[in-house]
Amino acid sequence: MATNGRLALVLTGGTGVVAMLVTGCGVGGAGKLASGGSDTAVTITPANGTAQVKPDGTIEVKTSGGKLQNVTVQGGGATITGEFGDGRKTWRSTRTLTPGTSYTVTAQARDGGKTRTATSAFTTLKPNGTLSITDVTPNVTGEKVGIGMPIFVRFNRPVTDKAAVERTLRVTPDKPVEGAWRWLAPDQVVYRTKTYWQPHQTVRFHAALAGANAGGGVYGAKDAQATISIGAAQITTGDIGGHHMTVTRDGKKLRTIPFSAGNGQTREFTTTSGVHLLMEKGNPVTMTSPGRQEGDAGYYKTVVNYAVRFSNSGEYVHSAPWSVGSQGSANVSHGCLNVSPANAKWFYDVVQRGDVIKLTGSDREVEWDNGWSFWQMSFDKWREGSALR
Repeated sequence: MATNGRLALVLTGGTGVVAMLVTGCGVGGAGKLASGGSDTAVTITPANGTAQVKPDGTIEVKTSGGKLQNVTVQGGGATITGEFGDGRKTWRSTRTLTPGTSYTVTAQARDGGKTRTATSAFTTLKPNGTLSITDVTPNVTGEKVGIGMPIFVRFNRPVTDKAAVERTLRVTPDKPVEGAWRWLAPDQVVYRTKTYWQPHQTVRFHAALAGANAGGGVYGAKDAQATISIGAAQITTGDIGGHHMTVTRDGKKLRTIPFSAGNGQTREFTTTSGVHLLMEKGNPVTMTSPGRQEGDAGYYKTVVNYAVRFSNSGEYVHSAPWSVGSQGSANVSHGCLNVSPANAKWFYDVVQRGDVIKLTGSDREVEWDNGWSFWQMSFDKWREGSALR
């Protein structure tokens, strides 16, 4: 007796008798003759009544004569697709099945003017655990993001078989560009392109996760999708030593803004050079000195307006009315880019998450994993973090 709990339903012609070919544990099903008689046999695997089918298994339909005309799979969860083969004598599903779900397969074969219909109803097993996507970023309705924007995918649990899960992930931009996934943690994977996204387009993310074998007896619970809108190509370039930054949109200059950067007295107070991405906005934002308590030397707590974050080490572009006299001529901040209230509001209103900000002129290079500074890493190195390399 074969394994995997799979049965094959064979429907034979002539007298209209239904014969069950048992290739695994379980109970056989039934079919029916749609019209006339022939010697054609239609086989469906798994067969009628089969239980505990593995979600990553395959549905197979075969006919011994004539050609398969139509195969449909009905059930909850993900839509099951398939392909004909061998001159339409076979059909195989091309994706995994949803766990804990009942399915009915209906197949029609035609031979010599006669049509035969066979059906099989079966259920997939309920696994010990399921894997779901809990967050896709960006995925905010109506939001447009910058050309440097990564795609973050977080799961509800650590992934054991990362390669199997990564194979289910698809990113489809209107304007194609090469990209790759990198696992930042057992429960998080990030997609980055080799070059920036082309502006003004839609990017679609789809995870055919339902039924994927994630390892350790865990299967994907359901598919997930997101639609991402790429906005204008907005790039800010700034010279920390020159105290000015210029904002461009689609290659055209919008504004040059004077700023005051980190005073450089310590590494902490040195603004990082390198390619950053704008991560989030806040108005107002309360800023405190990292690693210090009230009363410690160097402790500060300041509320600022129109703050745009570009690293995880506390760097923002924000309004700083107290340093307007130094903006454009001296660096006096704790590491942020201080700008005037008017320029801060303008910048805050114009920029998008995922916009690029390139800074030069300091001896502190931003680390690739400091915030969203993934462009600090070469693409070849980046894709070494893929489970499919």
